[in-house]
Amino acid sequence: MLQLVTPTPAPQSGPKSDRYSAPEVQAMQRAVMTLFTKWQLSEADAAVLLGGISTKTYRRWREGEYGRVTRDLADRLSNLLGVHKALRLIFADPAAGYRWMAAANTAFGGMSALDLLRQGGMEDLVRLRRYLDSVRGGW
Repeated sequence: MLQLVTPTPAPQSGPKSDRYSAPEVQAMQRAVMTLFTKWQLSEADAAVLLGGISTKTYRRWREGEYGRVTRDLADRLSNLLGVHKALRLIFADPAAGYRWMAAANTAFGGMSALDLLRQGGMEDLVRLRRYLDSVRGGW
C-alpha cells in the first residue's frame, strides 16, 4: 500500500518570498548577477530589469549581501533565469545567446530583447520568455 508522506519544510532564514525558499531566492540572485555580467548590463539597466530596485541595492547584491525579496522580485529572477535557459537551449554557443539579447529583433518592433526588458515591466519580461519558449518549442 502506498503511503503519502508530507515532507517537513526546511527551516527558513534570510530573504524569502511566499513562493520560493530563502536558499532558492539566494541562488537565483547569484545566478542573475552572473547573467547580467554576461549580458554586459550597466548597474542602472540591471536595477530596471529587477523591477526598479536601487543601484545601491544592486551593488550590495553583487557583493553577496542579499536582503529582503518580494514575490514580484523573486518572480522576476525566476523569469530571467527562464530566459537564460531558453537561450541556452536555442543556441549551442552560449555567447551567441548573449549577443542575441543585444541584437535588433523584428519580433520586438526592431528593439533588442534587452531594449524590451529595459522598459521595466513584468509583462515585457514574460513576453520575452514566452517568445523564446515558442521559438524553442517549449510548452
